[in-house]
Amino acid sequence: MQKINLVSSQLPAFGRRKAYAPAGICLKLLLCLRLIANCYGTNAQVPTIFSDSKAGLVEKDVLSRAYLVPTRIVWQTPDSSVLNADHLLTSTEHQPYFGDQRVTRLVNKGGTRAGIILDFGREIHGGIQITTSTSNRVTRKLRIRFGESVSECMSDVIGDGTTGTEGGATNHHAMRDFEMTVPGYGTAEAGNSGFRFARIDIAEPGSSLAIKEIRAVATYRDIPYLGSFKCNDERLNRIWKTGAYTVHLNMQDYLWDGIKRDRMVWIGDMHPEVMTINSVFGYQELVPKSLDFVRNHTPVEKWMNGISAYSMWWIILQHDWYLYHGKRDYLQQQAGYLVALLDTLRIRVDASGKENLNPGFRFIDWPSSENEKGIHAGLQSLMVLAFDRGATLCEILGQPARAKEYRALVTKMKTYVPDPNKSKQAASLLALAGIVPAEKANREVIAVGGTKNYSTFFGYYMLQAQAKAGDYQTCLDNIRSYWGGMLDLGATTFWEDFDLEEAKNAGRIDEVVPAGKLDYHRITGAYCYIGLRRSLCHGWASGPTAWLTEHVLGFKVVEPGCKTISIEPHLGDLEWADGSFPTPHGVIKVRHTKGANGKVNTTILAAPPGVRINGVKT
Repeated sequence: MQKINLVSSQLPAFGRRKAYAPAGICLKLLLCLRLIANCYGTNAQVPTIFSDSKAGLVEKDVLSRAYLVPTRIVWQTPDSSVLNADHLLTSTEHQPYFGDQRVTRLVNKGGTRAGIILDFGREIHGGIQITTSTSNRVTRKLRIRFGESVSECMSDVIGDGTTGTEGGATNHHAMRDFEMTVPGYGTAEAGNSGFRFARIDIAEPGSSLAIKEIRAVATYRDIPYLGSFKCNDERLNRIWKTGAYTVHLNMQDYLWDGIKRDRMVWIGDMHPEVMTINSVFGYQELVPKSLDFVRNHTPVEKWMNGISAYSMWWIILQHDWYLYHGKRDYLQQQAGYLVALLDTLRIRVDASGKENLNPGFRFIDWPSSENEKGIHAGLQSLMVLAFDRGATLCEILGQPARAKEYRALVTKMKTYVPDPNKSKQAASLLALAGIVPAEKANREVIAVGGTKNYSTFFGYYMLQAQAKAGDYQTCLDNIRSYWGGMLDLGATTFWEDFDLEEAKNAGRIDEVVPAGKLDYHRITGAYCYIGLRRSLCHGWASGPTAWLTEHVLGFKVVEPGCKTISIEPHLGDLEWADGSFPTPHGVIKVRHTKGANGKVNTTILAAPPGVRINGVKT
């Protein structure tokens, strides 16, 4: 039967792979049915049998599911113990049947355990579904190993993953190495982690298993990509999409830092993630849900996530979330905690205007964590940013006296200029806080050595500081080399940590590492991300997505709720760029084209009513 491919604009790329219907069915009818199904899905109720349950005990899952067929066999036991492995690369009816038609057999021979590694094409969050054949008759035990890299799914668990031992594979935050029992002929599902690769081995000596089908089960939020970016450089296009997808995967029950590790709400990590969400998805309820979760679990005299900087990031996040979405009722709910937190910070500024955030974990990011002078400069800058943003919020909340007090504190703190001690993290914050001119910070610290001493988290703020200095071309070059360097090693999402110099002789993460090549995921890493413990899908690494939208497409929010937007593109060496930006009023679409004289011509392709656009005629 001829088949036609139906593409859903609501699904991530993994969900648009194979969705088939008979060609004889009218495509319009199918799309109408999908629309009806979506409408009913939105308003569907839980079965009435649950109506007598206590309030709060029945909760519908906000996540959707998609099934992925493997794209290739990466590796299999190098003998005849795996038969017809290629059968696993085709989709079937997802239902057990009688007989041995089209099955893959894993056969343990002697002391050898049959195993196979499947590649599902891209990083996903979820688990695995295995359907067996009736020829088995009895249950079998399988060992399942998930991996964000091939190296990870070929590894054993070493300790709890926090000891720093070589390799660092862990079940500490999500089960990635475990045994499961599958029925003789039936279907079983297991797993709840971040992975791209899965290794399946028969755990019992002398046994065999006939497998009809193996699929990955991806869980994700079925939301549209309202923002977009495209230019004449395909590498930058891939980077923008990869950053967007990295954050999308971390939008699970809450906004997580990583889908394999830590799977938690870290407020500092959230800031670049939220800026990406603002640029790609627009308003999403899990952002205030996540902000409130940490607030509700942190007494105001304590620090969020145990880190003073993260409590300051919470204030900055409240400011930026209000700026983009204009939700005054939500901001009003934060007023009591916000003011109390600002006052808690205020008493930690000494008479000379210096921060004194002791005791507590003094932290900016991990690569700068041993640079005490740099940390001091970074914390001083974050306090200035927090008081400045907090003063703005107090004005909005009708507390002008407090706003005046905090602004006076900002002025006082700016008279003290700490030494960044060659820390690009600290220099970037000094520039963004207005303590040091951005041009000076860029020239003397940030631009030195290119992407040397970059970090995937603070790379976003380094780009922001360089943009403030007007060094847009260097930003584009650094995005291409640093974030593009992860793509060159096979990344489909951006990583918790990356060192471009260290990765020069590295093998790709999507292959068994060849002799003479560095096993980057297993061998490198430091601090909390030694070796395989390192997350290869970490939302804080998505900064280029937000940055390209703000500075290349030029979208900048001027008035809360996107009532006023300025558009000021910076194409650098690009010939053209176009894209879209979500606002509470609708999506703005633009196209920028560079003329022969170097002048950029901008065309507004769509502008919703209720949004004033500065700088460009609509």
